[in-house]
Amino acid sequence: MKNTIPPDTAPSPRPLPREGGRGPYKIGIVAGEVSGDLLGAGLMRELKQRLPGVRFEGIGGPHMQREGCASLYDMDRLSVIGLEGIARIPSVLMIRRRVGSHFLAARPDLYIGIDAPDFNLSVEQRLRAAGIPTIHYVSPTVWAWRGYRIRKIHRAVDRMLTLFPFEARYYQEHGVPVTFVGHPLADQIPDRYDRGALRAGLGLPLDRTVVALLPGSRVGELRHHATLFVRAAQWLYARHPELHFVAPFASEATRALFEQALSREGGATTLPLTCLLHQSRDALGACDVALLASGTAALEAALLKKPMVVTYKVSALSAMLIRMFAHVRMYSLPNHLAGRRLVPEIIQNEATPEALGAAVERYIDHPEQAESVQAALAEMHKALRQNADARAAEAVMEVLIERTLEDSTATSQ
Repeated sequence: MKNTIPPDTAPSPRPLPREGGRGPYKIGIVAGEVSGDLLGAGLMRELKQRLPGVRFEGIGGPHMQREGCASLYDMDRLSVIGLEGIARIPSVLMIRRRVGSHFLAARPDLYIGIDAPDFNLSVEQRLRAAGIPTIHYVSPTVWAWRGYRIRKIHRAVDRMLTLFPFEARYYQEHGVPVTFVGHPLADQIPDRYDRGALRAGLGLPLDRTVVALLPGSRVGELRHHATLFVRAAQWLYARHPELHFVAPFASEATRALFEQALSREGGATTLPLTCLLHQSRDALGACDVALLASGTAALEAALLKKPMVVTYKVSALSAMLIRMFAHVRMYSLPNHLAGRRLVPEIIQNEATPEALGAAVERYIDHPEQAESVQAALAEMHKALRQNADARAAEAVMEVLIERTLEDSTATSQ
């Protein structure tokens, strides 16, 4: 099974001109959220260098539209998150059906689904059954839970593009054509940066140990985590009055929930705490150690080489479903990438203020542990920095070339 682009070789653009007088290539491309819109825009930029006059159509946000994607629907309509998203499900199913029918009629040269697996895999399966080649960019967490989905992926995709090497190994083991492309964040985040300058820019003290608190980016996460993180900060400050805390938030709503938790907890409003809006990367870069909710923040902290403690709490029902369908023992991306428990994971009922505070305190009291984690994270960053946009474009080109050869062979026979 091919991992078609070796990790130590940087691809260069290879134009693929049309033969036989046909017009420019047409590519269907659908992203369902902001992260997918950014991935799609980077991929489209690279494909335009390789496919002169290529046309893109599908669903994309502002970044993809700036690169030339004609969006059939508003990307925000695909978002179905939590209980508040249940009412949108019929609309999303209708859009999914119509997008599939549109591309069956329009017959693009290739369809690329970016993340949004519940939407894209169904569209991909329809199109591939009709002879349209398909690529899925960003692996579903099939390696972690609901492993039965691999059967649908087999039917739906000609090539899976993964951001992480352990995902590529999983697909190779299950006979799905795959290319590990690396992660665009690893390309964007530099090896070295000026932590002092970041602190100065955020108004953080230069002479204190700074702990970043990232309790999540969604309202539902803050409902589970806000009080927990506030109490952990109180526990730490009582034992280490030299600390300063910084807490970046993705929205005014999540910031408000955290500030409500501060008001509820006696004395918490006197914590030396800087709250920020939309500056999570700078806050992580400026800190000494991070306490964060499992998710993208853990990857960002890893790429910034930050010692971290990862936690997560969900409802009792969600926890039961995860136990039923999960088949991994580690939850955070840094630990999956390391293949071992590199950073502490304190999940669900084990996540108490004292447990989280003690895990952060170990980094403060034992700087050699922090340095060991930082060294491992530096190697991780190096492995993920693969020029992801270009590698993804090269994988797309390979699928197009393979289909062109198949069509030529069929015509000659």
